[in-house]
Amino acid sequence: MKLIRYIMISGLMALVVMVAACGYQFEGGGYINEDVTRLAVDVFENKSSETRAGMSFTNQLIQEIQQKTDTIVVDSSRATRKIKGTINSITFSTLSRTTTESVVERRVTALLDVQLIGPDGEILWSVKNFSSNESYTVAEDTVNDESNKRAAVDKIALRSAERIVSQMISKF
Repeated sequence: MKLIRYIMISGLMALVVMVAACGYQFEGGGYINEDVTRLAVDVFENKSSETRAGMSFTNQLIQEIQQKTDTIVVDSSRATRKIKGTINSITFSTLSRTTTESVVERRVTALLDVQLIGPDGEILWSVKNFSSNESYTVAEDTVNDESNKRAAVDKIALRSAERIVSQMISKF
């Protein structure tokens, strides 16, 4: 029994040493850029018909910046940089049907423009027509269908925030 315990502990310790020695590290930490220690995130302008989309995309981006970087999100009066975003469109397309009149699954696609703006108004980083999509099951009743649609839009907002922060960090 002691031998088995010794072998398990030794193996675990060897694994820890190997992982540490190979240079493996967790993603995240650090600033978006060395000059971007504090920034403001404006509420995304929403040109779509989805009423909650602007706040959803903004909140997810703020949360992602706070979780994955050391950059501090502050109000505009205390920020040296700011992120502005525009939701150009959120569209819905049919993925599958049971009959010509009965839709079973839809795809939601969002197109965004995002900019990181410096203190003099210069654009430090930008992406245009950034696209994300998600499919959802169409419910037979309006309340559940609306709930499924909102959940899909929220997933797009989260996925977009993750990809935007990742691109901002890697493209500087």
